[in-house]
Amino acid sequence: MTTPFIIGIAGGSGSGKTTVTRKLVETIGADKAAVVIQDFYYRDQSNLTFEQRLLTNYDHPHAFDWPLLMQHIDDLRNGVPVDMPIYDFARHTRSDATQTVVPAPVILIEGFYSLYDAALRDMMSLKIFVDTDSDVRFIRRLQRDIAERGRSMQNVIDQYMATVRPMHNQFIEPTKRFADVILPHGCNDPAVDMITARIESLIV
Repeated sequence: MTTPFIIGIAGGSGSGKTTVTRKLVETIGADKAAVVIQDFYYRDQSNLTFEQRLLTNYDHPHAFDWPLLMQHIDDLRNGVPVDMPIYDFARHTRSDATQTVVPAPVILIEGFYSLYDAALRDMMSLKIFVDTDSDVRFIRRLQRDIAERGRSMQNVIDQYMATVRPMHNQFIEPTKRFADVILPHGCNDPAVDMITARIESLIV
């Protein structure tokens, strides 16, 4: 292949997108896959106070730096390495550090808005939506945000009710109609096996 096989992996917060991405990378081979994490492309908010950052709706499409994400995907498609930003979820802004992503035969774009932008979808060879029940997604998000992002239980609950749930219903759930493959109940092995077999047949 001369043109990278680009896969979008979308789904609600806590749906299992990261698990699907990890399994695909493990099967395809880390040397053949470049992973772009949309969560790292939140807008830089270093110009705002911490209190102002707390008011941002991080579950709305406008919270993301779409031009930078699109530029990085285009660079990878053309064989150019990129410095993917790293987001500091405790400080609600970008870290000073970056992560270098090198071009590969397969590019995976993981994020709950991966299938939201039409121009981004047009770059994709395969569009996946990871579909998981809302109660399971909430429990996973609660556990992750407390353990990894320094949030309190009440903070996670408040955010879920105020922005996560309504934004999911308004913006994320409708992108399911753009998916080529819908994975019910999150990451299920038979579906992942079929997807990786298809990818491997194209990149050999």
